[in-house]
Amino acid sequence: MAPSGKATALAQDHYEANHRGFHWAVPSRMNMAHWCCARWAARADAATRVAVIADGPDQAPRQHTYAQLQDQANRLSRVLGLRGVKRGDRVAIVMPQRFETAVAYMAVLQMGAVAMPLSQLFGPEALAFRLQDSAAVAAVVDASTVDGLLAVRAECPSLRCVVGVEVQSPVDVDWTAALARVKPRAVMADTAASDPAVLIYTSGTTGNPKGGLIPHSALFGNLTGFLCSQNWLGYDPNGPGVDDSGFPPPPGVDTVFWSPADWAWTGGLMDALLPMLFFGQPIVAYNGRFAPETAFELLERHRVTHTFLFPTALKAMMKAVPEPRARYEFTLHACMSAGEAVGDAVFNWCREALGVVVNEMFGQTEINYIVGNCAMNDQRSSGVGWPARPGSMGKGYPGHRVAVIDDEANECPPGQAGEVAVHRLDVHGVPDPVFFLGYWNNDEATHKKYSGDWCRTGDMAVADEDGYLWYQGRADDMFKAAGYRIGPSEIENCLVKHAAVANAAVVPKPDPARGAVVKAYVVLTPEFAHVIHDAASSASVMADLQAHVRARLAPYEYPKEIEFIDVLPMTTTGKVQRRVLRLQEEARAAAQGTP
Repeated sequence: MAPSGKATALAQDHYEANHRGFHWAVPSRMNMAHWCCARWAARADAATRVAVIADGPDQAPRQHTYAQLQDQANRLSRVLGLRGVKRGDRVAIVMPQRFETAVAYMAVLQMGAVAMPLSQLFGPEALAFRLQDSAAVAAVVDASTVDGLLAVRAECPSLRCVVGVEVQSPVDVDWTAALARVKPRAVMADTAASDPAVLIYTSGTTGNPKGGLIPHSALFGNLTGFLCSQNWLGYDPNGPGVDDSGFPPPPGVDTVFWSPADWAWTGGLMDALLPMLFFGQPIVAYNGRFAPETAFELLERHRVTHTFLFPTALKAMMKAVPEPRARYEFTLHACMSAGEAVGDAVFNWCREALGVVVNEMFGQTEINYIVGNCAMNDQRSSGVGWPARPGSMGKGYPGHRVAVIDDEANECPPGQAGEVAVHRLDVHGVPDPVFFLGYWNNDEATHKKYSGDWCRTGDMAVADEDGYLWYQGRADDMFKAAGYRIGPSEIENCLVKHAAVANAAVVPKPDPARGAVVKAYVVLTPEFAHVIHDAASSASVMADLQAHVRARLAPYEYPKEIEFIDVLPMTTTGKVQRRVLRLQEEARAAAQGTP
């Protein structure tokens, strides 16, 4: 049975009109850097139009304009060119959120080279693998990442040049000195929309990471999702665009965006930085660690209107500051969330405590921003949007033909679980620009990603009678216990509603009689953390959690075993690595002789 949640009555349902009325208008020749910077830098207000607001725990906020962004990008392009970087070369960008990171992306893209973002959190093996696999010829680093990169440089023979931003370690090029020596000549490669622009490696929740090669056209392919999930006031898929892009101008507010999502990942780059620059609006670059209180301080300090917060971040904020408007002054117009299911506990808190209906979004590196909600919080946006249903992923965004398919690539009827997939063509038979070009040097993996014209996501869902999708988990996260098919998300969401639970992950534990039993790994809130060290208290909380789930879900879904843990294994994109816990259970069972 498909879930039967009722729509939140905050907006009329214009989904069909928005979906059928939208038509792609992707130019055959395009460069991301032109659309995200050069066109704004050419305007009369370029010297005052803010692009990036740099902030951090040890610095005062500083505004950087589109004129400054373009000037610095032009200089860096010349420096890289003098160092032998050519069109098509891969350039690693290994930096946190900061102004220079945005500069690096614009510089590499406008050269026609391929930007390869790498997270500052990567260890030596992760860095070496990606640099070797991509044959990157250059890298841009700062003080937080330089030592890690230099430690593996000897293993990366293709890496000829390292540019350092405010670093003390020896590098080939000092950013400040090198950029000051060259003249900022304009550079804009005449690239096709289908030319490669970005190489992003998947988070590797299963197996080795694969490099997803993203074309320039994917910038356009992401925009309908961005507009809908951010409740972009005035968005009209049939209306005139701000220019020949075919997309509407920013909302009629002083728009400011912030997200803790790392700009080295699809969520931070394609869902935050590039869309905001595309629309010529400011984005906050916070170079510091995430903390719930810090998040609220940033929302207040910068008058943030739009944000993207992972479910793990929202859960932490909800537990740390249950009533934020009693302590902070902020006005959000929209909040998008992705990476894991939000769940109705967080959904309801966002609506009541943050004053916004959180728009869940679903996508992945290869086909990003394809499914989500558009629960407009302002009725001035008449004719746009569709109501959010708590716990639902939403529907396919305009421009994307999304379906739940079975193993034979047939579309599943409502209520039947299957794999979320996107068709190469939209509802009008036009190629969808959201698709990646393929996996870097891995044609076999690229081929396996498709069933005919359907691109499979590896994520399971159920569609209801109204077309809303309900997430069931990764295909490899699903398991059977005593003959019942179990999806971890629903159980985890139920556990998080308990006052003692900060976060949870559910995996199968091998069992000789039932094949597997449901096991939950639970991170306790600070108020309950002490129970781990007391056997009686621990047993009492465990029994209470089991009763909590048993009273709310099916009898076969409650966790037969609960293990308290200090922190869950997470990818750098904020996703729980259930596979790590699953393999741990299998290893324990093997050591005990359990079949």
